[in-house]
Amino acid sequence: MSEERDRVAEGVDSLVDFVRSGEKPPALWKVGTEHEKIGLYEGSNEPVPYEGERGIGRFLERIANEDGWKPIHEGDKVIALAKEGASITLEPGGQMELSGAPLRSIHETCDEFHTHLELCKRISEPLGIVWLGLGINPIHAAAEVPVMPKARYRIMREYLPTRGAMALDMMFTTATVQANFDYADEADMVAKLRLASALSPIVSAIFANSSLSSGRPNGFASKRLEIWRFTDPDRCGLLPMVFEPDFGYRRYVEWALDVPLFFVVREGRYLPAGGMTFRQFLERGFEGERATLRDFDLHLTTLFPDVRLKRFIEVRGADAVPPALTCSLPALWKGLLYDAEARRMAWDLIGDIAFAAREEARADVARRGLGARYGGDPVIELASEVAKIAQGGLARIAHPGRRDADETAFLDPIFEQLELGQSPGERVAERWDSEWERSPQRLIDYARY
Repeated sequence: MSEERDRVAEGVDSLVDFVRSGEKPPALWKVGTEHEKIGLYEGSNEPVPYEGERGIGRFLERIANEDGWKPIHEGDKVIALAKEGASITLEPGGQMELSGAPLRSIHETCDEFHTHLELCKRISEPLGIVWLGLGINPIHAAAEVPVMPKARYRIMREYLPTRGAMALDMMFTTATVQANFDYADEADMVAKLRLASALSPIVSAIFANSSLSSGRPNGFASKRLEIWRFTDPDRCGLLPMVFEPDFGYRRYVEWALDVPLFFVVREGRYLPAGGMTFRQFLERGFEGERATLRDFDLHLTTLFPDVRLKRFIEVRGADAVPPALTCSLPALWKGLLYDAEARRMAWDLIGDIAFAAREEARADVARRGLGARYGGDPVIELASEVAKIAQGGLARIAHPGRRDADETAFLDPIFEQLELGQSPGERVAERWDSEWERSPQRLIDYARY
């Protein structure tokens, strides 16, 4: 596929075929999980720069030296690591992301996650770094966070503030947990992406966990979700076309073609695209270069809707959370998307809602989490039904682990959260003003991995 991606893109049909090439039979469906962490120095709570003996660069170098990860350089800087289908990558403000390998079961996914946390803890402790499972940096605003040395982020840092007032907050202060899913054919993709988009506000409410920022409550259960509303209207949010009858590969590709490019990469150099759309790149080239499938593949990673289509489906609406809930996120989505009966039941629950009401729910969830309403119904009631539907889906899929007959136990933290009646962020804001006595250290003790 590497050589295939280097082919010149011969028109829109070749791009549609490229997305179609992600189709897989159900026997080969897997789940990939991505989770980000926010780093601070233990004790001082200062953000961690790239440079220095205790910096992010040194952290990555030590993982490469001690655990066999292959370093990926940009110039003389290590900016990512790769190993056995997984990668550790660097977000703009030093957030560390594990992009997990595609795995068949949540048992494997959760083992991968905890192995990663153990590695991070072993490497971080001598450097005095602590990693937090929160959806936003609780102490520092974007202007206070060190900039990581990646060329793509320099271009994004210059471009995105022209499109949204909170774009730099997104880049430098937020963290998420995401999951990736396969599809069998176009109809299967449409059903999954449509359902995931409809469910996204509900899942965002369950995982809303960014209520403290700049050292104080910010008035939101998920400030991260609110930030995304003001990042870039060209490439973010819920996509209305997903709910239209003629949605399919081509509709998504046509939309992607008209989103401005951040950059074109040639021989490791990131060339700012100056607002050119991919359609313009495809039709007339750029600085003597013609668009390739690799260029389009990269462009798809710079589109940020709540549910994204590449050669798999990526659900992106959840804040970073503590470890138990992190494993729950891919389990919840697997039970909903990989079981046909669960898909039908979930769509019956929330399918018949106007698009405007979905957007209103997304904004309400950002502020009130599980206290929000969706299409007139309490989100917490919908979330309870969705979790039960996912539980039934996982039971029918019945992928066993070493001790469990299926993956339903990974949903237990969600049911516990729903029993509390609050999103994690609502609970954090409540504890901040009561038992934690507004102590940053108590917050960090709670949120640390």
